Amino acid sequence: MFPFVRVIKEVVLASRQPKFENLTDTHVSKHMCWPQDLDFWLELNNGRAMSLYDIGRTAMAQRAGLIAALKRERWGMTMAGSSVRFRQRIFCFEKFEMHSRANCWDDKFIYLEQSMWKTNGTCASHVMFRAAITDKNGIVAPARALAALGRSDPSPEMPDWIKAWCAAETKRPWPPMQD
Repeated sequence: MFPFVRVIKEVVLASRQPKFENLTDTHVSKHMCWPQDLDFWLELNNGRAMSLYDIGRTAMAQRAGLIAALKRERWGMTMAGSSVRFRQRIFCFEKFEMHSRANCWDDKFIYLEQSMWKTNGTCASHVMFRAAITDKNGIVAPARALAALGRSDPSPEMPDWIKAWCAAETKRPWPPMQD
């Protein structure tokens, strides 16, 4: 089941923190791996890790003012792609930090970067999401979303690794072949 109580807790905590000065500021949240987060090998389940990343993005959006704009404009936000690396196991009752930030944007998507850090300073996982803000007509351009936030910030330069991922995605067939 989706961890709704955790979402509410993190959004309330984020609403009490200062709003972001820059759209690329980093939101840091503290978490613990609970028994319901475990897989068969008694470590943080990869699916639950992605759900926890959802929570971090929601809290980050709260601090950026995006949640209020989404409600006001009747927009939604969806993930249009992701690339993830899992490198260290997180075990039951282990505490960790999550870092969430918008990295850059183009004419369609916002590229979000998140990572989980163990208390010893080791990065356990890292993910990049390509997010789209949507309305009843489809994708809302990031420039229009920024205007709804009262901003017109230019995107930081897209890092080479994100450019390479975007280029690779254009070569990936859609829809995928069926066997």
